[in-house]
Amino acid sequence: MNLHDWIDELCDALDIETEVDEGLLNDLAELAHDNVNPGAGPVTAYLLGFAAGTVDADPAAVESLAARAQQLAEAWDRPSDAPDPDDIDDAIPDDRGIDHTADVAELDA
Repeated sequence: MNLHDWIDELCDALDIETEVDEGLLNDLAELAHDNVNPGAGPVTAYLLGFAAGTVDADPAAVESLAARAQQLAEAWDRPSDAPDPDDIDDAIPDDRGIDHTADVAELDA
């Protein structure tokens, strides 16, 4: 069974009628998986579907919603194992991830 057949059968099982751009969903899920967290792929696809259903989106609107999710995933700069910034009780910012090798020290004369 190929993916398109699975989608058709799943839509029947869920009693929904919709068109699915599986290429768009797969690309977006893979991007979220790679840039954010492995679990972000399916969650992103689910939330895209939820958002599309909430506004009764047509295919063009789904693509627009997916583009917004893609922009967020592409700009994501927190590795999946990074602590939540809200959970860090640190008065001094942690800049270990910043390369300071080219910094020039400013000394008081």
